[in-house]
Amino acid sequence: MLPFKRILCPTDFSAPACRAIRAAGEMAETFSAELILVHVVGAIPALDTPTGMVGFDVAAYQKELTDSAEKSLQERLEEHIPEGVNARALVVHGEAAHEIVRTANEEGVDLIVVSTHGATGWRERIFGSVTEKVVRHAECPVLTVHRSTETKK
Repeated sequence: MLPFKRILCPTDFSAPACRAIRAAGEMAETFSAELILVHVVGAIPALDTPTGMVGFDVAAYQKELTDSAEKSLQERLEEHIPEGVNARALVVHGEAAHEIVRTANEEGVDLIVVSTHGATGWRERIFGSVTEKVVRHAECPVLTVHRSTETKK
């Protein structure tokens, strides 16, 4: 298990996720590990209307989301990862928890570092927790980074 050679850190670009990125960067630096920062672009729901969305190009919108995610990932790498850490960004598409676990398996990571947002009550019952699903299904250890008191709302 130790030392970690490859660390995966999923992000949704939130403040808690940035805390996880910083933690993952520090761990990658400590263990001389490769860091893979990943963002999952969700599926665009199909509109079931008689006329459809005339003039809406789903493929172009998906590309715009992907391009924006790639830019944001690069900004997070430059802002939160120590110099000298071997890090790269990856954008994948699909359901977040499933894609995080799939990517971890495909990339052969030794550790996933993921933030928690502290959703409770009806929100968690209805939407579930991406972090909780990753913890349950990942084949490698998962380190959860809780949001700090400064970021709680």
